[in-house]
Order: sequence, then C-alpha cells, then structure tokens
Amino acid sequence: MVVRDRILTLLQDGPMTVLQIAEALGEPSHEVMYWVMAARKYGHLEESEEADEDDYYQYKLVEKE
Repeated sequence: MVVRDRILTLLQDGPMTVLQIAEALGEPSHEVMYWVMAARKYGHLEESEEADEDDYYQYKLVEKE
C-alpha cells in the first residue's frame, strides 16, 4: 500500500497522467498503472473527462462528500 499512498499524496496537488506520476515517484510506468487502476477500481481515483493532447488521461482524487 506504500505506492498507493504515495500516489494519492502526489495527486493532492492536482491531476496527473500515469507517466507523470511514474516520473515523479521514480517508479516504472507499468507498476504505477497497476496501482492507479486498483485505486480507480476501489473509488480513490477517477480519470479526467477527456484525454490530453497526447491521448493520455489524467487521474485525480475522488471528491468525498
């Protein structure tokens, strides 16, 4: 869960792509993708509505009510 917590902390500053997250954490992008998809599955993250100019989605924290 350490990687998930690092990702969630990083995204407190705003949405990022998987590649941006991987670069910021110094982790391989395939491993970050695994953690991002798990966090998305369990309702911690959501993807942006539209892909950026490079066709990558940004992920952001889910707003808790």
